[in-house]
Amino acid sequence: MKTRKPAGRVRRFFRRSLAGLLAVGGLAMAAGTAGLPGAWLAGAWSQPAAPAGDVPFLQRLLLGDSAMLSQWAASAGQSQDAPPAEGEAEPQLEQAVTPDKIQEKTIAGGGTGYLNGQGISLFNRTEKTVDLDAVAQAGTSLTFQPASAGPQVLIMHTHGTESYARDGTEPYTETGVARTTDTGYNMIRVGDEIARIFTEMGLNVLHDTSLYDYPSYNDAYTNARAGIEAYLAKYPTIQMVLDVHRDALVDSDGTIYKPVLQIDGVKTAQVMLLVGTDDAGATFPDWTEHLALAMEIQQQMNSLWPGLARPITLRTARFNQQLTKGSLLVEVGGHGNSLEEALAGARLFARSAAKVLLEHTAG
Repeated sequence: MKTRKPAGRVRRFFRRSLAGLLAVGGLAMAAGTAGLPGAWLAGAWSQPAAPAGDVPFLQRLLLGDSAMLSQWAASAGQSQDAPPAEGEAEPQLEQAVTPDKIQEKTIAGGGTGYLNGQGISLFNRTEKTVDLDAVAQAGTSLTFQPASAGPQVLIMHTHGTESYARDGTEPYTETGVARTTDTGYNMIRVGDEIARIFTEMGLNVLHDTSLYDYPSYNDAYTNARAGIEAYLAKYPTIQMVLDVHRDALVDSDGTIYKPVLQIDGVKTAQVMLLVGTDDAGATFPDWTEHLALAMEIQQQMNSLWPGLARPITLRTARFNQQLTKGSLLVEVGGHGNSLEEALAGARLFARSAAKVLLEHTAG
């Protein structure tokens, strides 16, 4: 475990203090613009304390637009001396997904925090400076053994119970907002589709269908790591762990955005690759190689189906990606998308990713 030095604690203190001041100031301006009295702000901010590890409601409203606040949220409920979390804190969904709340949106890179170059779009939610040209030039050392030697890719789901918007054709039973243990409608179904395409294209794939986030969501990354390590011990030829999720995009007014576009006349969920780093304090020396791989896949997606790929997101935690040379996290659509839209996006992502992975296969 990496020892945290006092200077680092001081820097984190000032960063979090600044994040809090920015949040209060921004909320105060928004309240003033909306004509809300100052008492509303004071009462809202002083609401009862959230359970340990939860992020209070008003801070949650701001997390989606502030990388600094997202980093603060990642440390909520942890002591200064606690080991870095494998994932980052995510706001829990509280609002039911209803058609009147869903708005379609095709997401492209632009604005503060985005880097664009070499056909790549990156949303940097860390404090790192990223040179896309340098990352692309350095590339990745990922090399698979031939499929005949054994499994090459492990598909799994840290948050397997994540699910999509229900309609008349997808009437599954929820076990939480936009969550279900029904593997015909949660992320396991999406993983099945990706595994099918990978196999068709010649990759040797295993699909772990364990629900690591049920019944305990907070223990999901710890549970998933144990599962991944067991697979790696049994199948040492695995060089990539693909952690398949769906996103959740909710505006402060309750609008649920579903990332979608039309491809060949079919509504298709957009796909986002997420790459972890060592910015949260955990050891992850080769994270740039993972970013280079994600860049290759994003280029392939957008060359075949322009607009399919959302900007890659770079985050502070590792998300268990340090366990293999090619580990990535992929978000297929969001909780406002339908399952059919997600499956359409998953199929196109899988074809794009498989082409790249086959180029990294020996012999």
